[in-house]
Amino acid sequence: MPVLVVIVLILLIIGGVLAVSLIKKYTPSKERKELSEYYNLTSADQVALIYNYEVLDTTALLLDGSVYLDYNFVHDFINPRFYWDANENILLYTTADELISASADSTSYLVTKSSVEYGKPIVKASSTSAWVEIDFVRQYSDFTYTYYQDPSRIVLNNNWGEINVANIKKKNTSVRELGGIKSPILCDLTKGDKVVVLEELEKWVKVQTQDGVIGYVRSNAVSNPTVENLASDFVPETFTHIVKDFEICMAWHQVTTRDANSTLTNVLADTKGINVISPTWFYLNDNNGGIANLASNDYVNYCHQQGIEVWALVSNLENPDVDTTYVLTHTSTRQNLVNQIISVAIQYNLDGINLDFEALDREQVGDSYIQFIRELSIKCANNGIVLSVDNYAPTEYTAFYNRAEQANFVDYVVIMGYDEHYGGSEEAGSVASISWVRDAVVNTLEEVPASQVVLGMPFYTRIWCTTPDADASDTEMSYKVTSKAYGMRAANVQIATYDAEKTWNAECGQNYAEYMVGDSKYQVWLEDSSSAEERLKLLDEYSLAGASFWKLGFETSDIWDTIIKYIN
Repeated sequence: MPVLVVIVLILLIIGGVLAVSLIKKYTPSKERKELSEYYNLTSADQVALIYNYEVLDTTALLLDGSVYLDYNFVHDFINPRFYWDANENILLYTTADELISASADSTSYLVTKSSVEYGKPIVKASSTSAWVEIDFVRQYSDFTYTYYQDPSRIVLNNNWGEINVANIKKKNTSVRELGGIKSPILCDLTKGDKVVVLEELEKWVKVQTQDGVIGYVRSNAVSNPTVENLASDFVPETFTHIVKDFEICMAWHQVTTRDANSTLTNVLADTKGINVISPTWFYLNDNNGGIANLASNDYVNYCHQQGIEVWALVSNLENPDVDTTYVLTHTSTRQNLVNQIISVAIQYNLDGINLDFEALDREQVGDSYIQFIRELSIKCANNGIVLSVDNYAPTEYTAFYNRAEQANFVDYVVIMGYDEHYGGSEEAGSVASISWVRDAVVNTLEEVPASQVVLGMPFYTRIWCTTPDADASDTEMSYKVTSKAYGMRAANVQIATYDAEKTWNAECGQNYAEYMVGDSKYQVWLEDSSSAEERLKLLDEYSLAGASFWKLGFETSDIWDTIIKYIN
């Protein structure tokens, strides 16, 4: 009997242990997680950001009862048209026709030159960041938000469209951090509470509560989701442009001295159909935003007498001592540059400006370059001056030129449809093969309306020389590849001199020739009326605004008969 009693007791103890274990395993945890810990808030001035149904690592700030958003968050997720100049501690926002500016800690802001009182600091700055008051951002941006306390958090949304919503069916429903009964409880819901359904699992549903808690509830605690449509009441800006009632037939005229303006009549003598000329008159000449000036009133008057508009070119390439990045990233120097451009445009009665800023550092100057275009466009529009901007053929590297934003503010976006292979290229090839040019057009049209696109075309080619490299130490033969630019007439002279035969290359849309001089192989993808015609066909195919040609004096006279077939 004693042995049996012991055995029974042991069995009872084991059964009790198993029962306790099972009860513990299947009993929901009552552990609760503090929301401040859940949102990773470590100080009283931090505000959690729940953005489009996701808790962000970025937080906002609560200062004197107002919420301030991190500038980088505003720029990257809310409205990239906000621009912060960390060098001069000024916040800028550009509308279609006005420039809004607010200095750090200021309780007022300027709309162009008129002061507007806001009643609280608009932007707060530190040595490493800037914070923008949320309602100031909201004035110009498409989003909604709600602020909640205990702990401080913002539920912010700008993702419009359909969402799945459901109602809580049970009186006491816990929202847990993860999908499991042992996960800590974040908050409690009651019957009838509305949630956004983010993901449906087998036994759990991921939801967001109306006050911004994202977690999991049991599947049997929520109703079947229904679709709800979120619509914005924000009215986006409309942008207007100076649009010519003729197809653009523009040619660049390279002017390197004031005396070179006298060549105008000669370079125009054999042309046909030109209605816009762009002399290379202005370039960035110092780090204060000053420009060099080669302009001529007589030149402009002569063009106007011939029915030709003058869209003078402004470049950043001529003076190597100027730091373009410095000028564009400082508001005072950038705006001085804008004022200098507008001043000369008015002084010389220019019809337009053609902006040609190249070789920019995308990491340092991307946003500042676009802000420069915005600021310049407003003043051009106010003075009836056409603004066109030259752009590389689109590539991943040149995406920071932001052609889509350019198209909002400028009148014409010009594709520099040349230099597919350029001086310094590692292999010989065409300056502008037809397939490469077509890709440039198609990719630009993904960002810019066709009615604003002008296709730039070359009047020059490159003759490539491939020579065995006598200094190479490799066991395999290596070669040096060099090139020199030629105008159409000069290239033909070279081909004729060496009695090379031209053959049509349909893949490139060009005549091709090659010849040998000693051990050196010379190749040329020729620019002529035939290659130009292949590109001109793209104007009709894609309904482009026109074409432009680099540069006057490089062409043969027969090409103008081809041009006027496509540009009337």
